[in-house]
Amino acid sequence: MSSASINPTVRRRRLGAELRRLREQKGLTAEDVAQQLLVSQSKISRLENGRRSISQRDVRDLCEVYGVTDESMVDGLMTMARESRQRGWWHAFGDVPYSVYIGLEAEAIAVRNYESLFVPGLLQTREYAHAVVAGIQPEATPEQIDKRTDIRMVRQDLIKDPDSPLRLWAVIDEAALHREVGSPATMREQLEHLIERSFQPHITVQVLPYSVGAHPGMSGTFSILEFQDALDANVVYLEGVTSDLYLEKETDVRLYSMMYEHLRAQALNPDHTRDLIDKIAKSFTR
Repeated sequence: MSSASINPTVRRRRLGAELRRLREQKGLTAEDVAQQLLVSQSKISRLENGRRSISQRDVRDLCEVYGVTDESMVDGLMTMARESRQRGWWHAFGDVPYSVYIGLEAEAIAVRNYESLFVPGLLQTREYAHAVVAGIQPEATPEQIDKRTDIRMVRQDLIKDPDSPLRLWAVIDEAALHREVGSPATMREQLEHLIERSFQPHITVQVLPYSVGAHPGMSGTFSILEFQDALDANVVYLEGVTSDLYLEKETDVRLYSMMYEHLRAQALNPDHTRDLIDKIAKSFTR
């Protein structure tokens, strides 16, 4: 496999899951392992949840603690550790706040997204995305805003892949379509772009109208990422101002999946969604 096709975020996640399996198979707690290696328990937890790079030395030490003697298994884990420290395409843009999410999104086969404040990033026009980033980060420099916008545009290659495009299901609160981001011209272009994208077979767009009243999404926006490899459990992503939250427990993912099904059921169907978006788009002609 070429280095260009290796996803370091997913490698860390798979390696962490395998190390957790080996620890539990040995009947050890994270605290037990931390005491044997003279490290903090939080380090072991971060290694296992894929939030921290894993060195080959870490793998070697953990294999000794877990009694792994199969050389082929150790070599495989060491290779994953080496690959997990490579740099993804997004690192070319410098420090990216949500690089973990980008890495997971790049490996996902499907994303179910609920947005209440703006059009989902994978469906934004450049002008709209630029205005969103500038609004969210009022203290950012023009260069930083351009960089974040560029990253968002590159991410959209996932839904443009002619061979295996990302399956995207987006439920958008009607309020996001009325909020004027940028200018009336920017909004009209964005909403027309949204309609155009919604006709693609791998993209489904539904609007949650004001008329539904209270609904499960009122607690906040979220995304559910699904993966093809059975080793990669689905992930719920919750974006924060200073930090993001990734939920991987089966019970958490099931809860958010149920919430999403309720949102889909309450939202307008794709045809009625396009009619409403078109109506709102025309209101920005001024």
